[in-house]
Amino acid sequence: MLPLWQAHLSFILALFVLLGSFNFTATWRPWLLPALALVSFLPVEGLSLAAYIRSYTDDLAITSLVFLGWAALRRLGLVQPLTLARRSQVLLVFAVCGLILYPATLGLTYFDPYRWGYNPRPMILLVGLAAMALLCLRNALGMCMLALGTLAFALRLKVSENYWDYLIDPLLAGYCVLAGAKLLALSAWRKLRPAPVAATPSLNG
Repeated sequence: MLPLWQAHLSFILALFVLLGSFNFTATWRPWLLPALALVSFLPVEGLSLAAYIRSYTDDLAITSLVFLGWAALRRLGLVQPLTLARRSQVLLVFAVCGLILYPATLGLTYFDPYRWGYNPRPMILLVGLAAMALLCLRNALGMCMLALGTLAFALRLKVSENYWDYLIDPLLAGYCVLAGAKLLALSAWRKLRPAPVAATPSLNG
């Protein structure tokens, strides 16, 4: 039953974050969550809508649920936006995870990092060190994503027995890689852009 609850939670949070990004939802945004919860149970071909979508997309990683939960709180104005430095830290951590895992699943490398997730003690140690580093940097979101993903794996809150499935999914990896690339491109543009020329005072002025 728990995977179905995860499917409903993923559906509600993802749609809330998407719809909450539009200004016209601002006045009735708090009512979106219960409304989406009801919508997620609409029957489609003998399944709830959330379960039907899950049959095509599979479950999100626990880290994605934590990120979506934070984004939902952000849409409600209950948490402050991340600074550029802390956002970059989160993007870097999960972009690296995605770049380690997914090229191999696409057959682009000769080793299989996915199998590390079945005996993940070295991985858990590295993730623990990354979480501690984020904590020292006062990056609560990144630390919570890693810590709660690891805790969920320890409790086996998903059907999967592989640590990777708790830590990263294609949606989170793709978002972090693309958003990180955008930040790098903007940073490079600012450095390469010529400095504005200061206006010289007029002789008649």
